[in-house]
Amino acid sequence: MTVYFIGAGPGDPELITVKGQRLIRQCPVIIYAGSLVPAAVLEGHQAHTVINSAELHLEQIVEVMRQAHAKGEDVARVHSGDPSLYGAIGEQIRHLRELDIDYQIVPGVTATAASAALLGCELTLPDVAQTVILTRFGDSSPMPAGEQLADLARHGSTLAIHLGVRHLARIVEELLPHYGVDCPIAVVHRATWPDQDWVKGTLADIGKRVAAKGFRRTALILVGHVLGDAPFADSALYRAGHAHLYRPGS
Repeated sequence: MTVYFIGAGPGDPELITVKGQRLIRQCPVIIYAGSLVPAAVLEGHQAHTVINSAELHLEQIVEVMRQAHAKGEDVARVHSGDPSLYGAIGEQIRHLRELDIDYQIVPGVTATAASAALLGCELTLPDVAQTVILTRFGDSSPMPAGEQLADLARHGSTLAIHLGVRHLARIVEELLPHYGVDCPIAVVHRATWPDQDWVKGTLADIGKRVAAKGFRRTALILVGHVLGDAPFADSALYRAGHAHLYRPGS
């Protein structure tokens, strides 16, 4: 018996992996994050038990897994996006290890990747940014030492900020000294869902633009000069004259 932590992707049911879809359709027990995973992701399942984890606390979720283990039944534990990022799977895994229950993680498409696709941009550009930092805004749950937004902003990298749209004014205030007022920023609401929407601007005006849209939750903030028109060089990989194993020099 195995518990499969499956990344369902950002919302579009077609963005789940083939492996994730196969496991959902064959596992007799499904536990899914109903507030974040659309029901369409579960289409075609043959499970006798389907449980919305939004209605349960951690111990109840683990108990479902324990009972399935006792019966020798696999469990599809379906999370939004990629379960390794803000999926709260670490605490579940800790219990599974204590119970000696096998588990596997099936990765999924992240909200960051989906948002970049919607914006039609690459998050890493030569001479502009070669690093992407995925983080969240620490409000009710504090951030570890050294991971305050201002600490991360000093790198000037592309930033993907989760759980922060309600605190956008404070985020902008912390970013301004490191990115400047003209730095591009985008806020993507419910990427790939039917009601998806987004807005782009600069640190100087994004507050007004987001207020006009009315985004208050379930939005990802992307910050960095890769979102604008900063000049950059072509990559070395496809540059004429650049030889490598599959394209030897003449």
